[in-house]
Amino acid sequence: MVNPVWASTAVGKMSGSGVPVGVVIGFPLGASLVSTLRQEAAALCRLGVRELDMVISIGLLKSGDNRAVQNAIHTTATVAHHHGVLLKVILETCLLSVEEKLRGSELAIQAGADFIKTSTGFSTGGATAADVALMRGVAGNRCGVKASGGIRTLANVKELLEAGATRIGASASVAIVRELGAE
Repeated sequence: MVNPVWASTAVGKMSGSGVPVGVVIGFPLGASLVSTLRQEAAALCRLGVRELDMVISIGLLKSGDNRAVQNAIHTTATVAHHHGVLLKVILETCLLSVEEKLRGSELAIQAGADFIKTSTGFSTGGATAADVALMRGVAGNRCGVKASGGIRTLANVKELLEAGATRIGASASVAIVRELGAE
């Protein structure tokens, strides 16, 4: 996962490796215009990224504008899927109430998200087993759940997988894999 400015470089470096490049859009609070999300998603897909991580519009979600939230996600999902690219929608769970997490998860799934994701890792908190379980409860088998943010140990990874995560995002991946090798 890289910021948009590094997409072309990352795609070039990873070419032929089998490792897909993902890019975050609408970062960090999902406050981009829908037209900006559409243009950014299309440009990044044309560059060869294989996954887009879109931050849900936290302000619109909190204000109850479900239609606008769903429209932004649907527009981005349509562009991504046209290019064969996965869309993950980041809820930034540490900033949301339980009701907002439930509603945001459902809106993202209905709008076409391939995954719902806990956090960017840049706010006040990261993935928790409780949030992953809540999101898995909403998602069922309709989409994946990615736990991300603050994941630093193998024990934490196991806890999140048991709670229902289908993917883990961790900047401490090397240390976690080393722990796994030491088991």
